[in-house]
Amino acid sequence: MTDLSEASRSVAHVPNPSGPKLKGWQRCLAIAFLVVNGLFYVAAYQMTHVREPGQRGFGIPKPQNHQTPGDRGLAYSTHRIEIDESSWLEMWRMPSWQAPSRGIALLFPGNLGTKSSQLIGPAQSFAALGYEPWLIDFQGAGGSSGNSITIGMREARDVVAAFEHAREPYPNSPIVIYGVSMGSAAVLRAISKYGIEPQAIVLELPFTNLVDAVKSRIRQQNLPPSPAAELLVLWGGIQHGFNGFGHRPQHFARDVNCPALLIHGQQDKWMSVAEIERIFQNLPESSKLVLSPQAGHHQLIGVDRPLWDASLTQFLNSL
Repeated sequence: MTDLSEASRSVAHVPNPSGPKLKGWQRCLAIAFLVVNGLFYVAAYQMTHVREPGQRGFGIPKPQNHQTPGDRGLAYSTHRIEIDESSWLEMWRMPSWQAPSRGIALLFPGNLGTKSSQLIGPAQSFAALGYEPWLIDFQGAGGSSGNSITIGMREARDVVAAFEHAREPYPNSPIVIYGVSMGSAAVLRAISKYGIEPQAIVLELPFTNLVDAVKSRIRQQNLPPSPAAELLVLWGGIQHGFNGFGHRPQHFARDVNCPALLIHGQQDKWMSVAEIERIFQNLPESSKLVLSPQAGHHQLIGVDRPLWDASLTQFLNSL
């Protein structure tokens, strides 16, 4: 005869078919979650990393300098700003066209821009107005070290490094900083987060905050901006150790204590005039806003040179 206690123990160890296993819809939801986030992780990596020319793999080909000031008949010298043993910024230093010099102008390009593609023309204007231009590649572009781009977050430290490099040998020389798009965001962040104090700043084509900037670019692809923008900012921030949701140049502008010249194109498809005006409202009263009716997300010097020259001249002469 079978022992009832043994039978009871046998029944007690039969697996429960309705246990903790995921149901079919739950498995599909979990897989979809992993796939979507995996895709946005890869997309964020692709958008914020660069690879050397000829190198295969993920990332954007590292932007290169394809000409020098010398190709335009301009005097210049090449220098390195050492950050640490393996990191540096490459700089072209041009002489002022006036003697004595009125100060130093630090110039920074935009996202995937280089000193050759975006800074030589503006440098000529600064040199003609008596400033010594220093044209600087951010890390991840041109002749500088690095293989990543952080849309103005880490680049703010590059601005600080260049500022301190200029301040050390010339402690009493006025320093004006010019930034294009991402470069202008890096300048504002450097002032707000690291406390540098330039004599004046020239900001061209900035953005209000990173999430909205990403959304505007996604809209241009006729895709829904949310939650794509938030996921790109999330994973990009995780990869680089930054909180992208806190990257808000509009708010950084409140900490600016020097005159600022803000330049924007009214045809800019990525940043509206209303958004630019919100940045301007946070700048000191001594600041000036210049809006170009013809320009889009392009440097004013290449669209309306007379307006650029007049605006920059009036601003620098007012300092």
